[in-house]
Amino acid sequence: MSKMSTDLIRHALNGPTMGTRWSALFFSKPGIDVEPVRHALQAAVTEVDDQMSTWNPHSDLMRINRLPPGDWISAPARLVEVLRLGLAIGQASGGAFEVCMGDAVAAWGFGPQAPAGERIRHALAAPRRPGWEILDVEDGRLRKRGAVLLDLNGIAKGYGTDRLSAVLVTFGITSFLVGIDGEMRAAGLRPDGTPWSIAVEQPDHARRAVHSMLTLSDAAVATSGDYRHWINAGHARLSHTMDPARGAPVISGPASVTVVAASCAEADAWATALLVLGPECGSMVLQRNGLEALFLLRGTTGEITSRKTGRLFESGASAPAAPWSTGV
Repeated sequence: MSKMSTDLIRHALNGPTMGTRWSALFFSKPGIDVEPVRHALQAAVTEVDDQMSTWNPHSDLMRINRLPPGDWISAPARLVEVLRLGLAIGQASGGAFEVCMGDAVAAWGFGPQAPAGERIRHALAAPRRPGWEILDVEDGRLRKRGAVLLDLNGIAKGYGTDRLSAVLVTFGITSFLVGIDGEMRAAGLRPDGTPWSIAVEQPDHARRAVHSMLTLSDAAVATSGDYRHWINAGHARLSHTMDPARGAPVISGPASVTVVAASCAEADAWATALLVLGPECGSMVLQRNGLEALFLLRGTTGEITSRKTGRLFESGASAPAAPWSTGV
């Protein structure tokens, strides 16, 4: 390691957001005041949460959800940006990713309220038009063409991670690793010239363990899975990921899907979509959209097998636990 790299100071910042923590790891020359950086990072993710939270009744998203369809509604620029991306990925995934699933998410108990039988029956029976047909989005405003509740939980943390990345760049910091929960984005290289190492979690309900490692530079990674957020329905454990075709949690899906993409918002949304699609249909969609992914599949006796798409995951190898991991 060069003397220059050993002279750099390691900074590991974090703070609360979206019911979890954001984190930022970077190195700098001695003497930098990191407090303005910390405050700017916190402000960036707070802005995302204030606009896109379904847990905060005063967020812009919940304000829009309360308004009737038909009229144009003012919306902040970042919310519009995320809705546009979500609608585009929804269309590219054949509807596997859907921003208009707020009713189902709430009915099944994955929002602030407990699950409710009547709302579940309505979510299951409700005819669904895809988001790109029922939602018009323009700069600074949007219009709902029908009664719909928006939910951005499958993309907001990824977008928040992208905002962390953008803030560091404004401070002239171009090599870093940032994340919210298991959504991560890497830029540049570590001081010793190596990429950033990220652990892919074993999809285990009971404990946190590492399945494999990947290295990233100038890319983002996100994981969706069935092993962190679920509800028990009788003898079944139901994942928080909704199948738009059913208005209900995904059943018989992969244990987890990890996706690498250019932005973390894209990786986040695509990981959700591929959990719905599964490895067969998902692999074809991945190839069409130039993405890389790792499917972890749970066998009938609990064994985990993998299915990989893309060069990055083909070269991955098992490794001991690491402090930075992608998981849900």
